Amino acid sequence: MQTLKINDKRHRFPSQIIAHVVWLYVRFNLSLREVDELILERGMDVSFETIRRWTVKFAPLIAHFLRRRPPCPGAVWYLDEVVVKNAGRSYRFWRTVDQHGVVLEEILQSRLDKRAAKRLLVKLMKRWGVVPKRIITEKLRSCGVAKREEAPGLDHWSHEGPNNRAENSHLPLRKRERMMQGF
Repeated sequence: MQTLKINDKRHRFPSQIIAHVVWLYVRFNLSLREVDELILERGMDVSFETIRRWTVKFAPLIAHFLRRRPPCPGAVWYLDEVVVKNAGRSYRFWRTVDQHGVVLEEILQSRLDKRAAKRLLVKLMKRWGVVPKRIITEKLRSCGVAKREEAPGLDHWSHEGPNNRAENSHLPLRKRERMMQGF
């Protein structure tokens, strides 16, 4: 994960304090003088005009950083695949969704085997840098074998019912496919 770098050159306070003061002013509905009082309670004497200048200078940088940072995925991942035909050939469209409904990864593969499931799982863990607490899949054996090889301590549920979150994320694709009468 990236960390925000504020250039505190020619400033009396370190960048962590500047970032915290700007965050207080922007995040909460406080006036400059109220933020000044909060910082004074922590033993730092900063004028409200200095806080205003910091906000004008650093708030766009902080906002840009926060917009670029990807959201942290949830602890439960739903894996699902759908058969899609393109130019007469069948492909498997894999989609991974976390517990909040955020699409983590989409992969189009020509096979439905252990190697394909393993590739998806490795790509997911490498991209997000975390191993989920649990994955929920349909009753595909390839997902279970890939999970055993790549993440043996991972909890794996293999059911038809609880995978609705991933199934529902395929609906826009199916709707578009229906309108186009195939790809």
